[in-house]
Amino acid sequence: MPEVLKAPLVVEFPFTRSLGPVQSAFLTGLREGVVLGVRTADGRTLVPPVEYDPITAEEIRDLVEVAPTGTVTTWAWNHEPRRGQPLDTPFAWVLVKLDGADTALLHALDAPGPDAVRTGMRVRVRWAGERTGAITDIACFEPYEGTAELTGHSGRFEEMVTGIVAPARLDYVYSPGRAQTGYINALSGQRTVGERCPSCRKVYVPPRGACPTCGVATSEQVEVGPRGTVTTYCIVNIKAGHTANLDIEVPYVYAHIALDGADLALHGRIGGIPYDQVRMGLRVEPVWTEGGRYPDHYRPTGEPDADYETYKELL
Repeated sequence: MPEVLKAPLVVEFPFTRSLGPVQSAFLTGLREGVVLGVRTADGRTLVPPVEYDPITAEEIRDLVEVAPTGTVTTWAWNHEPRRGQPLDTPFAWVLVKLDGADTALLHALDAPGPDAVRTGMRVRVRWAGERTGAITDIACFEPYEGTAELTGHSGRFEEMVTGIVAPARLDYVYSPGRAQTGYINALSGQRTVGERCPSCRKVYVPPRGACPTCGVATSEQVEVGPRGTVTTYCIVNIKAGHTANLDIEVPYVYAHIALDGADLALHGRIGGIPYDQVRMGLRVEPVWTEGGRYPDHYRPTGEPDADYETYKELL
């Protein structure tokens, strides 16, 4: 059988958001070791708090303190903690209805094993040693048979948390299907191939195994390029990163390029020409680096620019 291709991929970025009065009070409370909920017009207390009643859509601002102790309503055991999770040893994900709350809060429970966890067990908050005003100020929950006294806090603090930065990260393994495997294997030989739709006869690059217009399966492989035409482009003025394939001096141009014989433009970086001289219709060709798995960039061929009529349908 042919080798199944796969590659680990990571999508990661910092997500910055400002906080409204309810979320600000909740996170500031965690920093101060107080758990706050919000009371709805019909008397329900929601934890974690939200700014609008999920049933009536009314705005709600009535903050109320709840206890750091509560009851597990449901749970699932995590045998293999991942990077960035609350604990680095096996633990239980639990929904905990804190005393005084009508909804449950999701967090981790530190327990010696799944046999030590049950629905209905009593737990309490274990506070983090250093608290900054984030959900991670609750380090986890731990088993506890007692109850806790409320402080009577009003939810008003002198120095409020007004914003948070939440790192978002997705780790996954990508495995291409038949069509993209053929495309990747062709690139290793410095060739670009697409697939032709048996219905509309258009050639799509990169191929996906089905025509995006007709919805029918594709299998006829067609070599395209290597030359192509810039259909549209943008000038990049912000440095994207510091990895080998992103550490490029700005400004530079990223373009959609319609390879000769293709009916769909792919994207690539334009080099070998000042950024302010790149234009629609510019004829380009790929530049490969030694051992490269795909073109490093595209450069002008020196041919006359393509007529707009020849690529307008590919914009």
